[in-house]
Amino acid sequence: MSDKKFVLNADDFGMSEAYNTAILEGAQNGFLKSTSLVANGEAFDEAVEKVIPQCPNLGVGVHLNIIEGKSLISGLNELTDEEENFNNSYGMLIFKAYNSKNKEFLEQLKKEFTAQIDKIRNAGVKITHIDSHVHTHAIPPIFKIVCELAREYEIPQIRTQHEHFYMIPDVFAHLNLKYPINLIKIALLNSFTIINKPAARKYGLNTNNYLIGVGYTSMMNGLTVSEGLSSIKNKKNIVAEALIHPCRYEDGTIDNHFTEYRITRSEKLKNKIESMGYEIGNYM
Repeated sequence: MSDKKFVLNADDFGMSEAYNTAILEGAQNGFLKSTSLVANGEAFDEAVEKVIPQCPNLGVGVHLNIIEGKSLISGLNELTDEEENFNNSYGMLIFKAYNSKNKEFLEQLKKEFTAQIDKIRNAGVKITHIDSHVHTHAIPPIFKIVCELAREYEIPQIRTQHEHFYMIPDVFAHLNLKYPINLIKIALLNSFTIINKPAARKYGLNTNNYLIGVGYTSMMNGLTVSEGLSSIKNKKNIVAEALIHPCRYEDGTIDNHFTEYRITRSEKLKNKIESMGYEIGNYM
């Protein structure tokens, strides 16, 4: 058994049929072994009833979501608008989380997170890990609450976001207007991880050592994954997670999500990962 584990995790499971199809095919015909389920996703029922039963070796986590769609709990005025749609930007979530006078925000957030975990657990899903949509749980005061819930629900694994800086040999990727924004995300999330790692240990939770998928958000492909792993040199006893958002569309649409679906089916990438000494697995 290798002392280095690689987890390819598909976020946004249950968001739509296109996500569900990609995850089903990636698990059955590729090397996708881990995914994170969105409790308020439009295709949640399909994910639970049709996809999970066909993928017994797929680790399924909770993808907490307070940034998109509707809440499961009514009356959360700190999180939603009058129609119960989440309405906070990431910056506003940081502001509210650190506002010591606004305890109501954190109380409402915990209620919603609890409802989302309950919905997934009550659907019969064995939860292997916990993370969040747009990394909202990385905000340290929110991370602490998620740690409390993870311990309460005996969820052993929580995602942290330390990404080792690297650059792929593709000039055009770095000319993309998203790239400098992604670099800011790396700096912010890496700083949060410094705070969050001790909190995870305090609550007895396991976490990944490295994350791949922030610097090249919306530009992920086989090259970004393999180069990200290559940048982690001479490391032992580590878990490296790459997050993707794969979709496979019925109408044949080809976009960045479809490119990420192709990652799950790439035999070349799988062989490259294993040649670097990584065991491909999940958090079960």
